Amino acid sequence: MKYDKIELSYSFNALEPYIDEETVKIHYTKHLQGYVNKLNNILQGYNKFTKGKTLEEILLNVDKIPKKIREDVINQGGGVSNHNLYFSILSPNPKKEPEGKLLKEIIKTFGSLEKLKQKVSEAAINQFGSGYGWLVKDKHEKLKIMSTLNQNSPLSYGFIPILTIDIWEHAYYLKYKNLRAEYVKNIWNIIDWERVEEGYKNLCIQ
Repeated sequence: MKYDKIELSYSFNALEPYIDEETVKIHYTKHLQGYVNKLNNILQGYNKFTKGKTLEEILLNVDKIPKKIREDVINQGGGVSNHNLYFSILSPNPKKEPEGKLLKEIIKTFGSLEKLKQKVSEAAINQFGSGYGWLVKDKHEKLKIMSTLNQNSPLSYGFIPILTIDIWEHAYYLKYKNLRAEYVKNIWNIIDWERVEEGYKNLCIQ
């Protein structure tokens, strides 16, 4: 089974001025594609462990992957899954706020949408080195904020990721240089809460 990157629903320049065209193009066609290629190469000959499984199912049950390739699957598979989520929740015409069940859970857990944004931003900004800031849900659909190093996925810790901020330097350095916090602040302008809501409603732990 071949794993692939998502198809973008917007052009490379559509996220400007918040993320520039060159960054989106390189990030998507070079970095993400590199993870896709390496993951599929690693999994050659291991079909019985991946047959019929989504990448997310593999990462949720990564302990079932042979030790010989497990760390590579975590790194490269996480690179594909994490990036696919990241690109899927960005939009040039985003829904600005969640509603319904997700909004209720946000208010219940964090007090307000603004407080949630603040905490996710802090998780991203304060992550040492490369990684991600996340909003995730557990098997009871309770919300949690976390950060992960490198390409580690919340899936491998038993959580479903529904929103992420990529803070690898290749995600922002061409435009923002060392100003990670400015990038994190601006990315909220293009996070599409409709897509985040879909993840909250539809993705489940199996």
